[in-house]
Amino acid sequence: MRDIFEEIFVNQPLDPTESARQGARAQLRKRFYQSAGVGDVLADGTFPILLDGKPVRTPARRHLAAPTHALAQRIADEWNAQQDVIDPAHMPLTRLANAIIDAVADNPGPVADEIAKYLETDLLCYRAGSPDALVDAQTQAWDPVLAWARDELGARFVQIQGVTFSAQPDEAIAAAGAAIPSGADKIPVKDIWRLGAISSITTLTGSALLALAVAAGAIDPEKAWEAAHVDEDFQARQWGHDELAKARRAYRLTEFEAAATVLALLA
Repeated sequence: MRDIFEEIFVNQPLDPTESARQGARAQLRKRFYQSAGVGDVLADGTFPILLDGKPVRTPARRHLAAPTHALAQRIADEWNAQQDVIDPAHMPLTRLANAIIDAVADNPGPVADEIAKYLETDLLCYRAGSPDALVDAQTQAWDPVLAWARDELGARFVQIQGVTFSAQPDEAIAAAGAAIPSGADKIPVKDIWRLGAISSITTLTGSALLALAVAAGAIDPEKAWEAAHVDEDFQARQWGHDELAKARRAYRLTEFEAAATVLALLA
């Protein structure tokens, strides 16, 4: 069984750019189960995903289990949605769960530190000087999040015109960093999942502030995704869309939505 899950989820070229670079994707594994469901709560308070009543293991041989029944059910739904073959590209929640269970749980400190580094050069702080249409778009999408960080986190970030690095106040970074789930060795399992989801959103958007705002419910995930692509969308309106870039963005959106789902279902 271990070989099956390693074959399905390890070293797969999932996104369109990587798939194109490598040529052909690996052959997909045929579906080998009748149904997926959620089992009784485990000793650590998590709910295991079951295939035909048997527990699923991550590639590292740990239980594929989520900290709430609702989240575990959504993961099981991904398995039930597979047809003749199991396509990990269409299972973003399962892939994120594997990463959280096998990687984030063992190294919460470095994960939290990496999120905090984004605060030093956060996307929302670097503003265009022109044209006016882009300046206005950035202002409308980004200023409410900076205002939230100021009012709710006590973090006053400085807006910078252009792309040249300028250091943010240490106090702002520390105040926003305090909202990142603790990177201590022993943290609640829900916080481990929250940390993993925030990390995913941070890397996908280039903004730890957007990720923290989504986690706090201060911005709708759809609006956060749009805010992360203000510059890209403006350029596309001026010069047109690149098809490969569109495909890659669509793939990344599924990753973003999976992380947002995790945050929404942790309550």
